[in-house]
Amino acid sequence: MNRRAALLACLLPAAAQAQQVQRAGDYLARMDADGDGRVSLAEYQDWMGYAFARMDRDRDGVLSAAEQPGGRAAPLTRQAHRAQLADRFHRQDANRDGMLDARELAAPPR
Repeated sequence: MNRRAALLACLLPAAAQAQQVQRAGDYLARMDADGDGRVSLAEYQDWMGYAFARMDRDRDGVLSAAEQPGGRAAPLTRQAHRAQLADRFHRQDANRDGMLDARELAAPPR
């Protein structure tokens, strides 16, 4: 696993734990900002970006090594983090409709 993937793996549980989400339906309800019963890419990135924002202590839009778990990773920009989230979103979108439902949110990415 490369450093960025390892960071993403650390960020995703942190976001979920911070919001105390217990079930896939909870994820859907909390991520679904427009209330349409599905999660768009933008909603997914906005929700999952919570951990990035918490870790970016100096608010410069870049996670330095010191701000990342282990303190040795290469800097990670918010844009690169959102690109990683987009990749994960597309892997979870099993029916390829550009949205995630509760079932897709509960399944691990392919």
